[in-house]
Amino acid sequence: MLKITLPDGSQREFDGPVTVMQVAQSIGAGLAKNTVAGRVNGRLVDACDLISEDAKLQIITPKDQDGVEIIRHSTAHLVGHAVKQLYPTAKMVIGPVIEEGFYYDISYERPFTPEDMAAIEARMKELIAQDYDVVKKMTPRAEVLQVFKDRGEDYKLRLVEDMPNEKAMGLYYHQEYVDMCRGPHVPNTRFLKVFKLTKLAGAYWRGDAKNEQLQRVYGTAWADKKDLQAYITRIEEAEKRDHRRLGRELDLFHIDECSPGTVFWHPKGWRVWQEVEQYMRRVYRDNGYEEVKGPQILDKTLWEKTGHWDKYRDNMFITESEKRDYALKPMNCPGHILIFKQGIKSYRDLPLRYGEFGQCHRNEPTGGLHGIMRVRGFTQDDGHVFCTEDQIQPEVLAFTELLQKVYKDFGFNEIIYKVATRPEARIGSDESWDKAEAALIHSLEASGCEYVIAPGDGAFYGPKIEYTLKDAIGRQWQCGTIQVDFSMPERLDAEYVGEDGNRHRPVMLHRAIVGSLERFIGILIEQHAGALPLWLAPVQVAVLNITDAQSDYVREVVQKLQKALPNQGLRVVSDLRNEKITYKIREHSLQKLPYILVAGDKERQAGAVAVRARGNKDLGVMSVEAFIELAAKDIAAKV
Repeated sequence: MLKITLPDGSQREFDGPVTVMQVAQSIGAGLAKNTVAGRVNGRLVDACDLISEDAKLQIITPKDQDGVEIIRHSTAHLVGHAVKQLYPTAKMVIGPVIEEGFYYDISYERPFTPEDMAAIEARMKELIAQDYDVVKKMTPRAEVLQVFKDRGEDYKLRLVEDMPNEKAMGLYYHQEYVDMCRGPHVPNTRFLKVFKLTKLAGAYWRGDAKNEQLQRVYGTAWADKKDLQAYITRIEEAEKRDHRRLGRELDLFHIDECSPGTVFWHPKGWRVWQEVEQYMRRVYRDNGYEEVKGPQILDKTLWEKTGHWDKYRDNMFITESEKRDYALKPMNCPGHILIFKQGIKSYRDLPLRYGEFGQCHRNEPTGGLHGIMRVRGFTQDDGHVFCTEDQIQPEVLAFTELLQKVYKDFGFNEIIYKVATRPEARIGSDESWDKAEAALIHSLEASGCEYVIAPGDGAFYGPKIEYTLKDAIGRQWQCGTIQVDFSMPERLDAEYVGEDGNRHRPVMLHRAIVGSLERFIGILIEQHAGALPLWLAPVQVAVLNITDAQSDYVREVVQKLQKALPNQGLRVVSDLRNEKITYKIREHSLQKLPYILVAGDKERQAGAVAVRARGNKDLGVMSVEAFIELAAKDIAAKV
């Protein structure tokens, strides 16, 4: 007898091998109708797959996240079915699931248009209405090659040729259309009714700009219409918040083809940058970090010692001088070890904390660049702590509490914590890994943080915590991290003199709070939809006159505001143009200024201003001193 154990602990017995769908049918017709796939002993399988020995089984339905992912993957195959019917000469490439959706890369003789995308979506709906079964066939490799050769699917042939050790492969048939995949997929198109194609884009074969260009059709799919509508609303909101559009409209920065992947900061954008950097510099100062600065270019031999040359050379910018090879640094850590090694360090010096706003360069592929979120030249909020093994936990605890405060000041109140543990391929003793992992976990528990474990996701040299923040529309951004490193101090021969008088290796903690300043500022722009809080706003106040009679008074107000606060004035502009006051108010409102002050004859005579807060809020007339007090409270509270 074959025993199947279900998630609630109940068991079902069968006379012989049984499919996931047959188990579902034995439980009830309603469950069978909603069965998308199964998880057998922890592994996702198709509903048609046989279970031939005792096993634990979870039936996957559209209510499960796995079920939604499978629906998305199957909808990508449906794109292929529709495209091949509409454009028979198109060649299909790959169609993976991505976050909240999917895409399919396609080779075709001309660019697809929005009209083509609408036609593809309409044909997909027609196919879904046929309510046909998706059929899986495990097929010998030689037969798979013949199938795609007969169909002229050149890219599929290349993919099969890249898997010489696979004896058999899963082919999924959508009526006359066939695609290759590891699966699982839905058993019937009735599960694919809630979808939308979202955009067209260019892509390259294997993601390499040297290869032929492809077309990418993006889409999304969900279990029910409410989820789809919520997604569409979220995407519309994200488009409104797009930092690239706001960067242009608010005159913050631009990207230029003369230097792809780097940022040209305009005066207003650079003020935002300076506020972020100076804030983080105060964080360093107040929390025991010594700021350092390393060189931009380092000899190839250093990168060979650290292992970066072998692993990351293709992503490094290389240069040569006097027959020596150099690389622009992609990270700051080797430089910090070289600083640590200058002079003899004692256990009394530890923990030693270095911080640097280090400019780094990585040769990211053109297709991966995205505004200021993903660039080739960036400045890292980088820090490294040299400590003993006993100091790991208190250092991580202090770092987590510091990171929470920083994120809160920037307007982020929800953080996701993930502990990435030892991978199979690693260095260091199990004892060291045990101690490091326990220190990370206990530090989070001491901070009262809920966390998840990501087994095997640690670096080869040590475990890490990843800190992911959620923004105002629910998107997740992984910015902060702290990593335990046993390797680099060993590779670069860093030492300290212990209490016993002997030489010891320090443990190196790699830590970042905001990460890349460019990316973090992009996140901030989108989090606040360009309406940055007063303390970060590049222009905090605009002072407007109604007629020329108030021009001198406006200049006096501006001077007061510029000298208002200790060690810093308010960032203020005047607008004395001969324009209607309503026009000027509207124009500065579109620039998302926190405050607009208006002065007419009554305000001039009273030494006051009429105050308008962002969002068209009329705060009434108040003295200049009262407004300065209001602004000071806003800045102090980071609101």
